[in-house]
Amino acid sequence: MTSQSSPVLHQSLVGVGALLVGAVMVYGATFIPSDAGYAGVGPNALPWLVAVVLLVCGVWLIWEARTGGYREMEAPSGAEQGDWKAFVWVVAGVVANASLITVIGFILACTLCFALAVRGLRMAEGKPGGDFKRSLIDFITGLLIAAPVFWMFTKLLAINLPGLTASGWI
Repeated sequence: MTSQSSPVLHQSLVGVGALLVGAVMVYGATFIPSDAGYAGVGPNALPWLVAVVLLVCGVWLIWEARTGGYREMEAPSGAEQGDWKAFVWVVAGVVANASLITVIGFILACTLCFALAVRGLRMAEGKPGGDFKRSLIDFITGLLIAAPVFWMFTKLLAINLPGLTASGWI
């Protein structure tokens, strides 16, 4: 493989990835009932819309890659290699959120996710992850973001999210 074909191959693989995710979404959307709800829109409308948009984007990305590559793309910035420690912090945040959301509730799980992920993102920029004070500030910031989101969904939109108490406020 020549050095010239490598970017085309890699760019094409991004489009193929979008096509695969779109195909998986199409498969999943076929199992969602289509009974029309409010305003004639069923629960499967959004998954179908996202699936179709992903398929269109996948085809478009492959076409772009095969007809000259991604145009006007800036040179990549950052290090040659990924920062695995930073990556582990971000993944730990997402996994902690997914595994603890029904145990400690939406607010605390999302707060923990934010604090862990922002530590990883900070490390990915080459900055220190943070000491106890920085971690406490990250935790409080995550709490100040997660709590209003929880209240908006549960109180304003009447969408059930896992809470810590039966009151619906935490």
